[in-house]
Amino acid sequence: MEHPHVGVMTLHFQVYGCETLRDKKRVFSPMRRIWGREPDLAVAEIADQDDPGLATWSVVTTGPDPRLLQHRLQEVEKAILERIDAPILDTQVDID
Repeated sequence: MEHPHVGVMTLHFQVYGCETLRDKKRVFSPMRRIWGREPDLAVAEIADQDDPGLATWSVVTTGPDPRLLQHRLQEVEKAILERIDAPILDTQVDID
């Protein structure tokens, strides 16, 4: 049996109009509500938790084919762009 590959996509967001961490939590609530419930994904805010103007989230998936992982993470990034009201400053994808 071939070992599974792991794909990690880290997204750095600029958050406008959030004065409090509660405001920021509302903006990013779909991250857990939508993508956190997908059976092949795990999501977590990994940095900037105390800054209402920035957010850094990672989305992780696993599978046997790195190309499929890349495609899946691209689909997720596109969906995030459509649903999260914060521009993405930078995206990093690592597949091992």
